[in-house]
Amino acid sequence: MTARLLPGKPVADAVLADLGPRIDALVAAGHRPGLGTILVGDDSASAGYIRMKMDKANELGFTSPHIHLPQDAAQADVLAAVREMNDADDVGSVLIQNPPPPQIDFDAAMLALDPDKDVDGLHPVNMGRLALGMPGPVPATPAGIETLLAHYGIPVAGREVCILGRGTTLGRPLALLLSQKRPTANAAVTVVHTGVPDWPEYTRRADIVIAAAGVPGILQPEHLTPGVTVVGGGVRYEGRKLLPDVDESCAEVAGAITPRVGGVGPTTIAMLFRNAVEAAERAAAS
Repeated sequence: MTARLLPGKPVADAVLADLGPRIDALVAAGHRPGLGTILVGDDSASAGYIRMKMDKANELGFTSPHIHLPQDAAQADVLAAVREMNDADDVGSVLIQNPPPPQIDFDAAMLALDPDKDVDGLHPVNMGRLALGMPGPVPATPAGIETLLAHYGIPVAGREVCILGRGTTLGRPLALLLSQKRPTANAAVTVVHTGVPDWPEYTRRADIVIAAAGVPGILQPEHLTPGVTVVGGGVRYEGRKLLPDVDESCAEVAGAITPRVGGVGPTTIAMLFRNAVEAAERAAAS
């Protein structure tokens, strides 16, 4: 069996195409969206990530104010930068790059952020909104996975989904998202992790398996039932080398699978900008 590939770029392109007219309408009404970014330190990967977001923001017609603090910045400096972004009327969404240098408490910085400007959807208030089914920014990677499955017509409602990983940025919010009553969700969701000795028993019975453990190669063909849909969400980097959770040989068993590179990543970026547009629309309506 050779699995059908589920690349993220066509999904992201469709999402961004939908955002275009909405951005135009906001600009025409005098409410240009703005994505503010805060970077602490000189990590090249983090700087590259921020630069990519700023380039995409400019391409889409956003303003993109940026605050770059030095490697030895203090917690008070970061909190001041967050307050500056909170108070800026032309900044509807904010991204605080994670991880910061070790002397910075990222959680404290996130708590200081206006939840309505949290473009990543990871502020405790927004996680609470997600749990309760209330409107608000949704964590970008989980939202991208739901959109990817819907784009490719993978049935989710009523199916058994197994998420391997319980992290706060992916596994936990994705379980909340896919269990909600919605045509592209409404699944029976099981969350397992490396602390569950017999976790392969759960992945083998699932219709959809989403790897989100951040453990390179943890998901192997013997952990799957033939024809299953496999989404690789968890990765780890060794220098510049990307090490995904899903072993490439899983494609020999799966019916559909995200590619090693270019799967969930592009959809995450698209969902981040969808959150930013929705934040601008909410602010314009208030």
